[in-house]
Amino acid sequence: MNELNYQMDLLKAMNQKLTAKEKMYTMICEASNCAYLYFSFEKNQIVTIGRWREFFDFDIADIKDVNRVFDEMEEEYTVPLRDVIFLEKSGKGISAMECKHKDGKGWYSFRTTVDYDNLGNPQDKLIVVENTTRIKTQHEELIYMAHYDTMTSLYNRNYFVTLLHDYMKKAERERSVISVMVIDIDDFKKVNDGMGMLAGDELLQLFGAFIKELTRENVFACHLNNDVYCIAIYDPSIDCNVEQIHKMIRRRIADEFVLSNKQSVKISVSIGVAEYPEAASTPLELINCAEIVMYRCKSAGKNMMKYFDASILNDFLKNIELDNKLREAAFHNNFELYYQPQFYTGNKKLRGMEALIRWKDEDNNMISPNVFIPIAEKNGCIIPIGDWVIEESIRTFAGWREKYKTSGILSINISAVQYNKTDFVDSLLLVIRKYHVDPGMIEIEITESVLIEDFDNVIDKLKILRSHGVRVSLDDFGTGFSSLSYLKKLPIDTLKIDKSFIDTVLSDSATRIITESIINMVKSLGIESIAEGVEEQAQYDYLHAIGCDMIQGYLLGKPQTAEEIEGLLNG
Repeated sequence: MNELNYQMDLLKAMNQKLTAKEKMYTMICEASNCAYLYFSFEKNQIVTIGRWREFFDFDIADIKDVNRVFDEMEEEYTVPLRDVIFLEKSGKGISAMECKHKDGKGWYSFRTTVDYDNLGNPQDKLIVVENTTRIKTQHEELIYMAHYDTMTSLYNRNYFVTLLHDYMKKAERERSVISVMVIDIDDFKKVNDGMGMLAGDELLQLFGAFIKELTRENVFACHLNNDVYCIAIYDPSIDCNVEQIHKMIRRRIADEFVLSNKQSVKISVSIGVAEYPEAASTPLELINCAEIVMYRCKSAGKNMMKYFDASILNDFLKNIELDNKLREAAFHNNFELYYQPQFYTGNKKLRGMEALIRWKDEDNNMISPNVFIPIAEKNGCIIPIGDWVIEESIRTFAGWREKYKTSGILSINISAVQYNKTDFVDSLLLVIRKYHVDPGMIEIEITESVLIEDFDNVIDKLKILRSHGVRVSLDDFGTGFSSLSYLKKLPIDTLKIDKSFIDTVLSDSATRIITESIINMVKSLGIESIAEGVEEQAQYDYLHAIGCDMIQGYLLGKPQTAEEIEGLLNG
């Protein structure tokens, strides 16, 4: 009896232990956010635990009921899912796959594990089901971010380069051609500045959506950066080539883009085109070649398309070389100042001189200011170069004043970039005071490009300078955005008539009428006039007759070194 009681107690204890483990396993399964289906082949017993009823609205009482799971998934997944769930038919131990629920419940992951006995007969099977929608969505988002530009939904730069690389390999095998178009929205900064960045972003989206409409088989596009897009055409044909796409772009931009706030934006684009294998052998080189041509379009007037050729690349490389040399020269102040005399027209007496920068590169080649000044303005070197010109010219002029006791005016050209510096006025006045020069003997020459950025700020600075006695001259009048309305608002002392007028003033009646009108008008405003580029006696006689105050040019004085100017002052 005692032995029986002992066996009963032992069995009870073991049963309690199993019940505790079963409870523990059940809790673990329910905490795992998965659904589990267990099937015993030996007992023909099936159990669902965990979150089964959260995933499926039916119970599984028999292994045949598993077929209901297939009905829950989209049809394309039915056959492979059947192979996973009935894994024992293949004799494999583990198999898994993801399926999409047909009722929009997301993605389910199925993982089946089967245990076999020594003879290979299935003993137990466990099917684990997990809702992987969140993970799948995150994965898809990561893939999207890796491939697409979030602003325009076009390919991003990196994936575009990858695709272009693959197509170039294909083109190499098939001896085909790839055309790449780099498209830039002209003057996009004006949209951002004038309408705000949100409007600018919306314009980028609208234009990007249009570019996406141009894509098709063998035509793909990307948002390269900011306001620049890129289109690649594999094996261009009569129906789909650069010219065809260019026509479609021009037709679209002929109409305005209407923003969500009902504002309308009219744009133009500059397009550079390069082709593989003619222009380059790698994706980045090919894009770069097209980009070089695009910038050539912008510098040539914008709103056009050009094709890449070797001469463009050579010019670009020369500019890069020149840029590097200029940076080096700016760092070491490897420049020289020449001075061109200015004379009163009536008596031909010396009025003063204009400081003109000259640069010989390390190979002793003279580089024209018309070439290197625009480069200096782009790369920022114009600031140290301009500071050096002001310092050196005023220092030299102060020495002449001290040595020769002569009166006269020193004219100094000021770049728009230099003038727009916040400390420009203070810096100039500091140099003038440093060399004890009368501010009334210093004249800064500004061009009309200075007026474009911020007219009111320009006026304020000019007024401060003139209040200290510094003279102001408007240079190259008539060559840029000339407006007679400027003259009545600008606090200037002198207006310089550009050489292009003087060159034709004797041969063209229209030029004569304009020139005479300018001189009469500025005289009535109390502004002096000076004509640039006077090279012939007949030009001088005409300018003298119509009342031009001063002349400057090769007729009476070419640009000279400081030593040569000293000879003129000493004479």
